[in-house]
Amino acid sequence: MLNVYEQIDANKRRSFWVITLFIGFVTAFGYFFTYLYNYDWTFLIFALLISGVGSYISYYNSDSIALSLAHAQPVSRRSHPQYLNIVDNLARVAQIPAPKTYVIASPALNAFATGRDPEHAAIAVTQGLLDTLSRSEIEGVIAHELSHIRNYDTRLMTIVAILVGTIAMVLNWSWRLSWHRGGERDSDSRGNAIIMLIGVVFIILAPIIAQLIQLAISRRREFYADASAAHLTRQPSGLVGALKKIMTHENIQLETANTATAHLYIDDPVTSETHGSWLAKLFSTHPPLTDRIKALEGRA
Repeated sequence: MLNVYEQIDANKRRSFWVITLFIGFVTAFGYFFTYLYNYDWTFLIFALLISGVGSYISYYNSDSIALSLAHAQPVSRRSHPQYLNIVDNLARVAQIPAPKTYVIASPALNAFATGRDPEHAAIAVTQGLLDTLSRSEIEGVIAHELSHIRNYDTRLMTIVAILVGTIAMVLNWSWRLSWHRGGERDSDSRGNAIIMLIGVVFIILAPIIAQLIQLAISRRREFYADASAAHLTRQPSGLVGALKKIMTHENIQLETANTATAHLYIDDPVTSETHGSWLAKLFSTHPPLTDRIKALEGRA
């Protein structure tokens, strides 16, 4: 297993390549449609603008976007003293600045961290998690999220979430424009049919490709964060207890979560380990909770 410094370097490299590949993909897609329309440069210009703006927004505003999508609200030391005390203490142990703290008004048990680096990070937990878990279990969850921040997982995760959504938007816009322009080019019905078919294929495959991208970088980092959390708290039993309770409360839906942000959370809020279909579990952004518990207990 990589040490913490190797994880940080690896995640920084992955962040760079994710953005680079994203810009390359959108540019190639725009050039493809430009070629099909006899070098009408509208598609390519639009693709370049979207890739550039999307990359900028995802890097500098990913934390605020993720928190907004989750409907997370900032908390004060007066309203949540134990929560903030745990964050402050564990941040000192992790040797990173204390992140901003938020709460999601939901009875579900979940949490996530976000931000481009430890100096611009935030943690959000559900009120249900704070109400249900013991102090040592909450410490385990917070330590897990702080590990994501310290290892720069949060930069990588939030960049992927925003860029995947941008890709889906570009594909949808291009398909709609293809239909519109297809009606204006009746003289080339065969070419229009090919363009429509390609557009449909892209729309169908886009969410699958996006999910596979998330899976490629998502599952292994959960095991790393669990191990780092156990090291920070010096008691794996806290996180083990938290994961067991989270697993028994998976039937409580987190309404503000969606497939674009599911990989940010400590447990996949979209795919239930106990109730999801085998296909949904196959494309889950997280390893099974049972496997994570076994790893923490040394039974893996």
